Amino acid sequence: MPEFLKLKKSNCKNCYKCIRHCPVKSIKFSGDQAHIVSNECILCGQCFVVCPQNAKEIANDVEKVKVMLAGDEPVVVSLAPSFIANYDGIGIEEMEKALKKLGFHSVEETAIGATIVKTQYEEILKSKRQNILISSCCHSVNLLIQKYFPHVLKYLANVKSPMQAHALDIKKRIPNAKVVFIGPCVAKKDEADHYVGIVDAVLTYEELTNWLKEQNINLEKGTKYEEKSKARLFPTTGGILKTMEQNVAGYTYLAIDGVENCIAALKDIENGVLTNCFIEMSSCVGSCIGGPVMEKYHRSPIRDYCSVVNYAGDKDFDVEMLDEFSVSKNFEYIVRKLETPSEDEIRSILRQMGKMRPSDELNCGSCGYDTCREKAIAISQGKAAISMCLPFLKERAENFYKNIMDNTPDGILVLNEDLEGKNIKEVVKIIREKGIIIPEDSDLTKAVQDYNNWNYQREEILNCAMYRIIERGGNRIGPKRAFLFAKEFGRDISIPMMYAIDYSDPGLRLFINEYIKAGGSKDLECLVGYFSKVSKDEPLEKVSIQKLLLMLPNNTTSFYTEEEKKLHQRLIRTLVNRGIK
Repeated sequence: MPEFLKLKKSNCKNCYKCIRHCPVKSIKFSGDQAHIVSNECILCGQCFVVCPQNAKEIANDVEKVKVMLAGDEPVVVSLAPSFIANYDGIGIEEMEKALKKLGFHSVEETAIGATIVKTQYEEILKSKRQNILISSCCHSVNLLIQKYFPHVLKYLANVKSPMQAHALDIKKRIPNAKVVFIGPCVAKKDEADHYVGIVDAVLTYEELTNWLKEQNINLEKGTKYEEKSKARLFPTTGGILKTMEQNVAGYTYLAIDGVENCIAALKDIENGVLTNCFIEMSSCVGSCIGGPVMEKYHRSPIRDYCSVVNYAGDKDFDVEMLDEFSVSKNFEYIVRKLETPSEDEIRSILRQMGKMRPSDELNCGSCGYDTCREKAIAISQGKAAISMCLPFLKERAENFYKNIMDNTPDGILVLNEDLEGKNIKEVVKIIREKGIIIPEDSDLTKAVQDYNNWNYQREEILNCAMYRIIERGGNRIGPKRAFLFAKEFGRDISIPMMYAIDYSDPGLRLFINEYIKAGGSKDLECLVGYFSKVSKDEPLEKVSIQKLLLMLPNNTTSFYTEEEKKLHQRLIRTLVNRGIK
């Protein structure tokens, strides 16, 4: 699988948020960087959406399309029906006007292909060839079944996706045409690449928007209702079902969205729990209008759903059906290369992680894996490291500290010029400052190395704890608690400050005053509304502390509530008792 989701290595901060949100854990960590395991990835795009450092990027095909436009063949756009939600109040006629200015021959709705596909689903159900039929519109769902549920492949509808069906329909009507699909989905890039000769290129809404801006082309508002456009409902949860007749006796019609829910349903099918049903499956919550590249600044599922429903008609598009052979599609099992370790290997790794008994397996999820056992399997497969375990790091730090105290020879005595004793931390500082060389096999070298190891583990724990406080607290609470934590443990106070800017927060001015009082820089650039953003690519405003001081009025709102102070003190006591401070 080509790399349609890529990593910007310089941006990755090893926070493990991507692995926590990846439904199939197709991410490995090496060299303090996250890497997507393409052989296991289903291209749902969750890692792209949740990455706080914008370390994931989607392959850009604009240049490829520009080359096509420079040729002699007509290039036609197949526009996904979710466009009406992404480009609010802009109908297909207005989209075609703008896209023709870029050089496209014409623009059609992918919903035309959706009409062909849903009709084929109805024919399969009427024939009762399959007691379970799963929609094959969503390429991420198809990959999920192909890679993780091969026994369910026989239930996956052997029908091309609306994108592919529409592309074939276009090429049938317009000789020598090239087809470019535009939509909210990264997985469609892989589908077009894998099934050669049907769709020639795929662009996301983000790529299209940037291209239009580059060419100074503005989209004009305006929509036109068409009665024969029912398949425009496809990008919503249950949208496929709403276009179908649902009149085959003995069948139950279901709609499932979200990868986790799809996985649960597929397990039920494997176990024989579900039978005699048609299941519409979408990997994105809310279906395609919840796609990873819906690039609205504040995506609203309700508003987006209403935009689609209000734009859809009550009757089917007038389409000329493709023959059954042309619209059929075969799905093969995709073998994953990583092997599952034996039980003995798993137990051995768990012991290395300090999990000697089942009661030691906390399953806290801080590493990104749901259970310690899953983490051990990932370590065996080279996808994870033992050091990703927070309880393990804590125990290692405690052990390093204890070893230094227990094993440092009594004969080591370090004094300054005034014959004052120095602790091991000060010894290390002196050695570094003076460039002192000590024998590698000396007890002092061992003591210094032990201290360095302990200090490294301590730093990792504290940094991880600070980011977790920010993430879990969210909005106004997380950054403020993290700020107290940073001051208490000598962390960088600018980090929580960067995520704290919420103009509606009545205590923001006091927070900034606390930051300045603690030595913070007024030149710090902060992100505005970080926790309120929904779309991964929403551009956030940046504002300096200096500017904020001029903007915000002085107020007397309490900086921290008594409950927040108590929670903070409880955290401090816990870390002190565990030897971290």
